[in-house]
Amino acid sequence: MTTSAPLVTDALPSRWLTVARAVAVLTAIIGVLLIAFAWPSVRSSVHDVPIAVAGPTSAVAQIRITLEQRLPGGFEVTEVADTAAAEQLIRARQVYGAIDVSSGTPQVIVASAASTAVAQTLQTMATGLGQIGQSGTPVAVRDLAALPADDPRGVGLAAGALPLVMGGLLAAVLLTRFVHGTVRRAAGALVFAATGGLTVAAILQFWFGSLSGSYPANAGAIALTIAATSLTILGLESLFGYAGIGIGAALMLLIGNPLSGTATAPEMLPGWSGTLGQLLPPGAGGQLLRSTAFFDGRGATHTLTVLVTWIAFGAVLCLVGGLRARRAANAGAARRATHRAPTEATSAPLSAQ
Repeated sequence: MTTSAPLVTDALPSRWLTVARAVAVLTAIIGVLLIAFAWPSVRSSVHDVPIAVAGPTSAVAQIRITLEQRLPGGFEVTEVADTAAAEQLIRARQVYGAIDVSSGTPQVIVASAASTAVAQTLQTMATGLGQIGQSGTPVAVRDLAALPADDPRGVGLAAGALPLVMGGLLAAVLLTRFVHGTVRRAAGALVFAATGGLTVAAILQFWFGSLSGSYPANAGAIALTIAATSLTILGLESLFGYAGIGIGAALMLLIGNPLSGTATAPEMLPGWSGTLGQLLPPGAGGQLLRSTAFFDGRGATHTLTVLVTWIAFGAVLCLVGGLRARRAANAGAARRATHRAPTEATSAPLSAQ
């Protein structure tokens, strides 16, 4: 008769102190995640949003007072002479909208493609500005750069920000896991950025109807965003190993994505966070895509500069990491050759005997 030994599933249970530490770390992680993703939205408000006001100086001054009374510190007003000047600033993405009293009949000009949140705020403000024209006529609202009819709220554009970050992150992780060689990894990241840009732009533009404008330009904007993310994380990994992937993920996913301002507007984020977000690939990529899709590429200089800078930074990190790995490999080969030489020298006389 044979007896089978009992299965040992927990031969050496962890100490309770280890369990407590794990719980503390997990609690801290979930708190950080909540702060990273919820804080910008919870604290989002209208402050220092650039708009234009067209009309006589006296009327502009009255509008400034009215805006400051209704939303203190909410708007940064640029005075222009007429409707054409206001529209030019909107199309150039220098302002989000305009209040126009230059023709006697007041109107509010919005650009929902630039920011639906700001456009809605200006439409709400229009209700209280009917007295400006001294005629009691309701203020007309005109959308100069409207979102596509298939996605009038811009949901697809806002929701597409996270997949772009995740795509760049996953590309870096998978290329690190399955591809060897710095040059090959970087080449794989660039090719994936191109194919990913074409795919995402096709889905957003031709299926969801969330984008307008030139499809190649939209695909290029998305490709630059993916390339900036993936190359930076690859470069960090080449220098710091898997810790570099963690650093890159925290930078792009926990900081860059929540502070991108894609769902609202960078100026609506609390304090300095909107400015910081526009210096990272997710924020710059989102604004570049709005420029290519709805404004014929206007206002894209800053965002292009940011993305190209990150791509160059990632490439330099990859180069430095590759050179360091090559030097380490050469040093290891030299040490092995040095250890092998005395052995061969001592074995030669023995073989001669």
